[in-house]
Amino acid sequence: MLQAIDRISVAGVGGRIKAPQPLARVANVSVVVPCYNYGYCLRQCAESVLYEQPGIDVEVIIVDDKSTDDSLEVARALERSDPRVRVLAHETNRGHIQTYNDGLRLATGEFVLLLSADDLVTPGALTRAAAFLMAETSVGLVYGNVVEFSRDLPPARVGEAKWIVWKGADWLRARCRTGYNVVSTPAAVMRRSVLSAIGGYRCDLPHAGDFEMWLRTSCVSDIGFLAGVDQGYYRQHAVNMHKNMFHSGTANGQLVDLDERWRSFEAIFTGLGRALPECAELYGLARRTLACQALDYANYAYARGKRNFPVAQFEQIAREIYPGVDKTRAGRAFERRKRLGMTVLPLHPLWAPAAIAWRSGEALRTWRRKRVGV
Repeated sequence: MLQAIDRISVAGVGGRIKAPQPLARVANVSVVVPCYNYGYCLRQCAESVLYEQPGIDVEVIIVDDKSTDDSLEVARALERSDPRVRVLAHETNRGHIQTYNDGLRLATGEFVLLLSADDLVTPGALTRAAAFLMAETSVGLVYGNVVEFSRDLPPARVGEAKWIVWKGADWLRARCRTGYNVVSTPAAVMRRSVLSAIGGYRCDLPHAGDFEMWLRTSCVSDIGFLAGVDQGYYRQHAVNMHKNMFHSGTANGQLVDLDERWRSFEAIFTGLGRALPECAELYGLARRTLACQALDYANYAYARGKRNFPVAQFEQIAREIYPGVDKTRAGRAFERRKRLGMTVLPLHPLWAPAAIAWRSGEALRTWRRKRVGV
């Protein structure tokens, strides 16, 4: 039953499920590890790449961004103990985007992974990704699922994967339709020739630079997903960059995320994506999607009686992105909620079903992303 649902979900956005093939030859993979004050977990990160990746000739490039802890000492020790490790030490702190790009410029492998020093890859992750990219030469990016952890590593699925391939334009359309980033950086391996063609991370998108990178990739190549396995570990902890810099999990964080996802689409469709025949259609679809999401956040805040939620700011960004948002489902729902207000709304007979429907939709989206990548 689930396999049938997977096939329908994949076909619905133009994808194809394919049988995996073994690694054709030894693959050269560069793993760039940006590091700032992650000395306590840097060794674990590097060792996840250096070991248990059969058939991979790996190059690890650690870029220390002027850490104030022992990160550089740990990096130098790794470099001395293993010739596959190289270290670039910034003399001044340059920020995470410049650190990413400095490391990527040094990469020499056929395939490239950017792996934060607090994250890890799973056993065989590079092997699976390289096999995919070698067999499917039109694919410029292959990604998979990640497992979140805080202390001990939970078990990961590392068996045989199913391969899913989308034409770049079909995958881009799916992103415009949902508006969300479905690619986790610890599980995203790129073809270096594609990376060289499209350029590095944008400094003006510090939060959504990865999302814009994946969108850019889909403009010039096909996209692949490794289904049924876990490709990376994503560490949740108190000094996680997304929590500290971008207020992840808060209303302000949602505003930052919405704004940068919107600016990512804007950058694509006024830049590299202008050459796509469906550019105008996809640009309009993305604008409508994100504007509706902004009002959906506000609608949910009304339903939950969150009086401190910055409803006006979400309404403003929705109207800036898509002036016709009032005529959408989300826009009409928002006007009804504004009329009722947070005091009366919970007494409305449709309040509970609407809130449940929104939560259910979010849960379904997450389930589908983990199953088939979109």
